[in-house]
Amino acid sequence: MAVKQLFVLILMTSLIGGCRRESAPAPEEPLGPEPRTVTHWTDKTELFAEYPPLVTGHTSRFAIHLTTLEPFKAVTEGTVEVQLKDASGAVDTFTVDGPSRPGIFGVDVRPSRAGKRELAIVLRGTAVTDQHLLGEVDVYIDAAAAAAAPAAAESEAISFLKEQQWALDFGTAVVQERGLRASIRVPGEVLPAPGGEADVLAPFDGRLVSVAAHSAGAAVARGQELARVQPPPAAPADLPQLERARAQAASALELATRDRERAERLVMAGAAPQKRLDEARAAETQAGAALRAADAQLAQFNAARTAGASSAAGLFVIRAPIGGVVVSRDAAAGMNVASGTRLFHLVNPSSIQVVGHVPEAQVSRARLTKSAQVEVPGGGVMLPVGELVSMGQVLDRESRTLPVTFAADNRALGLAVGQSVFVHLLLDQTAPAPVIPASALVDDAGRPIVFVQVEGEAFERRPVSLGVREGEWVQVTSGVKPGEHIVTKGAYLVRLASLSTSVPAHGHVH
Repeated sequence: MAVKQLFVLILMTSLIGGCRRESAPAPEEPLGPEPRTVTHWTDKTELFAEYPPLVTGHTSRFAIHLTTLEPFKAVTEGTVEVQLKDASGAVDTFTVDGPSRPGIFGVDVRPSRAGKRELAIVLRGTAVTDQHLLGEVDVYIDAAAAAAAPAAAESEAISFLKEQQWALDFGTAVVQERGLRASIRVPGEVLPAPGGEADVLAPFDGRLVSVAAHSAGAAVARGQELARVQPPPAAPADLPQLERARAQAASALELATRDRERAERLVMAGAAPQKRLDEARAAETQAGAALRAADAQLAQFNAARTAGASSAAGLFVIRAPIGGVVVSRDAAAGMNVASGTRLFHLVNPSSIQVVGHVPEAQVSRARLTKSAQVEVPGGGVMLPVGELVSMGQVLDRESRTLPVTFAADNRALGLAVGQSVFVHLLLDQTAPAPVIPASALVDDAGRPIVFVQVEGEAFERRPVSLGVREGEWVQVTSGVKPGEHIVTKGAYLVRLASLSTSVPAHGHVH
């Protein structure tokens, strides 16, 4: 980190030095002790302008800095007009066709009449067109009147030039005023939804003939074939018994068939009741089933003797009971397994439950929650979860926490099952107050601070007191006001600039 900070400081110093060395010649010497500055924002752009006091018949060089807010970058093309409008409606217009450097437009303004003027600066470009109405300015009758005008008050603001802002990852935002929902931040975990986790087990002792080539993380569909298992084959000494059983079954079926035919003739002749025929038919059916079972046992035995993996006879197909992903695979083709051996572990990650563990001291407040957000450690984002499933009623004896469970559709959230998270239990909404993005906060020796942009190139360090947090927004109870502009990207760079012993000059010419 020290190397990165040193690089940033070197870059900042070089930018400051370059800005102070480069000076476009001004038509005339500046009038007055200090140039005037103005900063103005619209929804599209930020304007920061420096210019000498305006004097009738004298040319004042305007250094106009224009920045697009989304993204925070220098305006690199377009024409800029400086307009001075008097009370009668007459307008003096002074134009430049493009920037002298990216983001900086130099415009020569030579007022024709003294008095109060309405100042406006208009940008017209292919990418953005905007207008900044800057209010009244004074046009002095002569240089002596301009020199006698009061100078702007000196400030202790931190200087951070536009050239630095444009070159680095920088951005600002407006302090808003609105209510946030109070929350309780508790540790939590991501679990599968009920029915979203399953072990695939061997149904009986046997040998795995084939196993699907699914490693951990592979997706499977419900009902998809995962493995085929063959029951244990009979021993070679059992072949005579199997053949004898088959012969006995065949003889029994032949006798049962003859008996059924005899019963049919007797019933047709009226010499036997119908019950006699029904019994004969049942005996024939049972004998047929016994023969088929004997044939199957012989086929299984023969397949085992010839490594019958190519034959589906006697094989049991194991299928995925749920759709999801493979968490672990313990099966391999050719291995012998006992009944109940786990072959695969499957989890459906698309439907989850987020379980928060509420400390005993927060249980009463937590019972007011109806919804929640998930904070992923290190991710810096807040994700909404679904409806409340249950609020626990019994404290865990060891952790002294109460579980609160939310259901969530994980297809959009992308959380990992088993992941540790923080759960923000959302409570009632607070009264309207200033709120800022959490990215604006800087830890300064353990105290939160923000940097307020008081001018285009001037920033103020403000300690703040924080209230509730909802998502990426944090309530500020003191330190900033609604409407102020704060640094949201690159705030630590402004902090480094505040620590620098080299302070650039207040103004700079372009």
